[in-house]
Amino acid sequence: MVSIRWCLKIKNGIELIEPNENISESYFRMAEESLGTIKKVQRESKIWFASTTHYTLYYSLYSVMMRIGIKCEIHLCAIKFMKEFLNGLYDCKEIAYIEDAFEIRKNVQYYPSRLFDFKKLNQIAEKSSDFFIKTKDILVNLTNKDIEDIRAKLKGFKEK
Repeated sequence: MVSIRWCLKIKNGIELIEPNENISESYFRMAEESLGTIKKVQRESKIWFASTTHYTLYYSLYSVMMRIGIKCEIHLCAIKFMKEFLNGLYDCKEIAYIEDAFEIRKNVQYYPSRLFDFKKLNQIAEKSSDFFIKTKDILVNLTNKDIEDIRAKLKGFKEK
């Protein structure tokens, strides 16, 4: 089971870095590009449809993390960070979308014989533009105080 403490200890897990608006914007543009690709790949490939849907959500999330100054190369740790520290910014349905998109993408990519819920993937893909827009709002409205509070809370976990 992935935990924040484990993610803080593991190589490429959660790491505090300097907040970076430029990198945040780069990830947001990557999310936008992925969002623009979803409809095209939906008809062509289940693999790329699952991946593109997941990465639209993930890059959106990671743009917020970079804006706060949180580096993380492990997707499950990024999702855990979202659940623990961004639950006031994203609601439980949005957190569920990214969790489900991750699981579906992982299963399609690494376990091709496993069945997956294509209907659920379609529902998540339909909601991905809302998630993207919500992320844009978060980035616009995120204050330095919000960033400091999130970073302080994470430091508290690290020191325990």
